[in-house]
Amino acid sequence: MEMKTLKFKTNINCSGCIAKVTPLLNQAKDILKWEVDILNPQKVLTIQTENLNAQDVMVIIKNIGYTAEIIGE
Repeated sequence: MEMKTLKFKTNINCSGCIAKVTPLLNQAKDILKWEVDILNPQKVLTIQTENLNAQDVMVIIKNIGYTAEIIGE
């Protein structure tokens, strides 16, 4: 399986938000690595995965209580 990097515009916009999503994203079995750039105006969430697609990630983020919108492909 090939690793892919997905990028999303989110509303995860502060260190408190990151603290809230960290345990849930760390537990998501198919997310190999992730980070949120809260300095970027779009609050870009970068996900590295082999098995998930953009829709899967958007559902995970929505279930945590935030929004995610794919940036490019």
